[in-house]
Amino acid sequence: MWRRLKRHWPFGCSATQHEITTGCTPPKRSCGQEADQKPSISDLVSIWGEDELLQLTQFFRDRLEQAAEDGVAGLSSMLKEQRRFSAEEHLKLTDLAEKGKRKECSKEFLDLVMKKGSWARKVMWESFVKMPNKSPKLDKILKEIQELGPGVFECMNNAQELPQLPSELKDLQRKHKEILRAETETLKMETVLEEGKGFKLADRYRELTVVSSLRDRRLVEPELMARGRDHEEWREKHLREELEKLRTDQLFRSGFSLSRITIGSSAGLFGVPGIGKTTMVQKIVYDWATGKIFQHFQFVFSFTFRDLNKIKDKISLKELILGQYRYLENTLVEVWKNPEVLLFVFDGLDEFKDRIDFTDRRRNTRPQQVCTDPERWYDVSDIVYSLIQHKLLPGCSVLVTTRPTALHLLEKAEISVWAEILGFAGEHRKEYFNRYFEDESVGAAVFKHVQENEILYTMSYNPSYCSMINESLGPIDIKRDNKWCCTPNTITQTYSHYIYNILKNHGREIENPNDVFQMIGNMAFAGVSEKKVVFTADDLIKYDLKPSQFLSGLLMELLEREDSARSVVYTFPHLTIQEFVAALAQFLRSDPSDIKKILTEAQLEEDGRFELFLRFLVGLSYNRSPWLLEEFMGPFPDQTARQVNDWVREEIKRQIGNTARESGKRKLLNTLQYVTESQDGKLAQATLGSAETLSFSELPLTPIDCAVLSHAIVLCDAIKHLDMESCYIRHEGLQRLGPGLQKCQELGLGRNQLGDSGVKLLSEAVMKPGCQIQTLRLVMNDLTDYCAEDLVSILTSSCTLKELDLSDNALGDSGVKVLSKALKNPNCKILKLRLRANGLTAACAADLSSALAANQWLEELELGNNDLQDAGVRLLSAALTNPESKIRTLDLCCNGLTASSAKDLAFAVGRKFSLTELNLGDNELGDSAAKLVSAVTTESDHKIKTLWLFKTGLTDSCTGDLVSILSTMPSLMYVNLKYNSFTDRSIPSLRRLIINHQNLKCIGLEGNQFSSDGRNQLKSLQKSRPGLSVEL
Repeated sequence: MWRRLKRHWPFGCSATQHEITTGCTPPKRSCGQEADQKPSISDLVSIWGEDELLQLTQFFRDRLEQAAEDGVAGLSSMLKEQRRFSAEEHLKLTDLAEKGKRKECSKEFLDLVMKKGSWARKVMWESFVKMPNKSPKLDKILKEIQELGPGVFECMNNAQELPQLPSELKDLQRKHKEILRAETETLKMETVLEEGKGFKLADRYRELTVVSSLRDRRLVEPELMARGRDHEEWREKHLREELEKLRTDQLFRSGFSLSRITIGSSAGLFGVPGIGKTTMVQKIVYDWATGKIFQHFQFVFSFTFRDLNKIKDKISLKELILGQYRYLENTLVEVWKNPEVLLFVFDGLDEFKDRIDFTDRRRNTRPQQVCTDPERWYDVSDIVYSLIQHKLLPGCSVLVTTRPTALHLLEKAEISVWAEILGFAGEHRKEYFNRYFEDESVGAAVFKHVQENEILYTMSYNPSYCSMINESLGPIDIKRDNKWCCTPNTITQTYSHYIYNILKNHGREIENPNDVFQMIGNMAFAGVSEKKVVFTADDLIKYDLKPSQFLSGLLMELLEREDSARSVVYTFPHLTIQEFVAALAQFLRSDPSDIKKILTEAQLEEDGRFELFLRFLVGLSYNRSPWLLEEFMGPFPDQTARQVNDWVREEIKRQIGNTARESGKRKLLNTLQYVTESQDGKLAQATLGSAETLSFSELPLTPIDCAVLSHAIVLCDAIKHLDMESCYIRHEGLQRLGPGLQKCQELGLGRNQLGDSGVKLLSEAVMKPGCQIQTLRLVMNDLTDYCAEDLVSILTSSCTLKELDLSDNALGDSGVKVLSKALKNPNCKILKLRLRANGLTAACAADLSSALAANQWLEELELGNNDLQDAGVRLLSAALTNPESKIRTLDLCCNGLTASSAKDLAFAVGRKFSLTELNLGDNELGDSAAKLVSAVTTESDHKIKTLWLFKTGLTDSCTGDLVSILSTMPSLMYVNLKYNSFTDRSIPSLRRLIINHQNLKCIGLEGNQFSSDGRNQLKSLQKSRPGLSVEL
């Protein structure tokens, strides 16, 4: 028998993990039979038949698509093993997954399962259970199903049979819908530029991301702190993992409220200010009125707590409804005869003047009243309480919206589903901007600028902030005949335009805008310093301010919730606006000599409170940023601008020299934003361009970070060396770096998982006029033969590229065969090519040999850690004999070579007079290596400086010959004989070589079989002359 499950609030300490993660509470009445022990999910799946699994799949379809996004490859593999999927179908799914098309891949997977029929569904559910590392979303679904057991199907079917609308109410419902449609079809917007501007809701509304559970505060707080570089990545990560997306039509009777699928439920919808709660409520009512959603509700009644505040006396639910819907007067009793088909919507709980206490203790010094009769008179708070708690019109559904600050009021409420609005995501941001203006090209241009600014892009998840940004940037285009010459390119310029628009509309109402703005700015600066964003009337008085039309245009008056009183407070529309106003006031202060002190003290704060404030201060030093504001505030002081620029120059130089640790690299990246804000090319070149290396290696960089870096580099004439090894930048990050890459002479992009698509982007950058890249490192970037043609373009199109490192990739024989075409091209001027560890075999040797024979530029060729073997090296050896070849460095280490290839190598090397470095290490050459080296000495023109013979199987038998040969090589400076089989018998010969070869700088002998005394003898020779190193 199934046990009755208790109900708990998600935040409560006694709540189960199931309740916390789902945001749904178990039912008061069980949906199945009671049992002493619940079967496991594995048992349930095994006993359920075709019909049950079909119903389960259909019911959970939307959630399964989300839950499977990161696991389709594994699931598909399981179905392929069970012969439910073909190899071609599996390959298609894995290809989509590898390309990062997770949503498309998951949908395709479930479509395929449904198409394949009952056995495929059986295997899929069994695979869900067996998956070793389930996603949190999938684990949540399985736990919900197990919690209800066989009763899950009764719960899914509970709400199928609802009362039909009586014929005498059909005309009334039609009228009700028509009135609601007319009330909600227009979206009113109050803006700085226009009052009461209206739009068609259907045209302007863009989908908002909603998640189905109440997030743990550990998830909420990092997002609130995140800016630019972290924000979007944070959201995408958690949406992909534990947060389940929810459509508004799933708030009631959906797979997201399985355990409360019974009729009569309450839903809580919450989100931060400006996120779109009220607009979403308007859209829900509009969609119901137009027949798009919630058609199982016969009547919807919508109220705002702001309007409910106007009701001073007691009232009945009947009068409350009739106050808005008078035409229901004669039929209201009939309407609420079936409460299960009614939906009540209450918007803005955080604005309600009374407190609703769901703990049943005390509220406003008296017990909470329970209202059960819709015609009896109660306080408004009692009516709302009783509807949510299903005491009044039990069976009806209720939707409540609130800001997070009022969530504690609903702690013990009978809320079945919790949903949070996260705002715009992905393409919906772009759609909003495109549709904001009649001319979509204006919206597209505005969005482009938003994308390039991490603060604006962070803000653009919030519809209210999007509107502010559009009001700031849009008029530039509209009022200047579509000429974007004056479009803001920095954050500072954007906010200058926003403030200018306010001043343009309100500036005439005050005598001296500069003085008033200085007062507001001083208050704003104090707030930034103290981490204060809410200001009282006393704060305004302290800074000699009085509320006025100008102030109301800049500040918003808010109702902040207190237990029993209503208080008026002031806050800037957004913290970033407060930071800008603070910076503006400090820049305009009468004594410019104080500005360096302000900058230095602000920079010392480690918690980031002054990060954007500093950027604004630096941005205001660029004469283009504040020029619009000069119309109201007069000229901006040149002396202050010079002081700011001097400080930036000193700060950047200091940060460049402090990048040994990750924290130093992050600080440098943040400091580079000052360069972007200053838009000063001379400053950029004097700081960044003069540095030997800009190092960000092993610092994870988001696409926004890459954009910041690119913006700073673009201002320079050239960058000597940009090191971005192991920065995890991937394709999108590289795309953002694009414009800056061309300015780099040496570019390190190794270990970044750029993939083949990344090489395509690089080829586009290299082919652009003015590209200065001379050295390009792409080590370990998941490159395959698919990018070979793009590599050919790079090699043959660049006039400057001299060094290309492609080591530790997977180009394979087919890739190198294509690459060989570039080496034959006379336009290819590459000097150094590294192809270590690329899976090469003898199959590509003929093409590579042909290319080397024709190439007259290549000086260094690294082919180590491949599998060319003797057959491949024989082919390469033939090319090396070409007198036109200029190979100076040849690396063939770890290629499976044996003594049989020594003769061919000796012949080739003996005639390669240009050779200065030869690496044959980690090959089974044995003592024949000594004979190979002897070929080098037969010609007096040889200038070998570095010789690698480590781990080649050398023994004492060849020591005498080898030392004799090496002694006749006057140019030799470094020889590596490590990890061979030399014993103390070889020490006299080795001592002779070390003592007599005056040009030898270093000899490697580590890993041989010397005794302790023998090692000491050799080590003591280091003292025989300065600069000599004997490595043991």
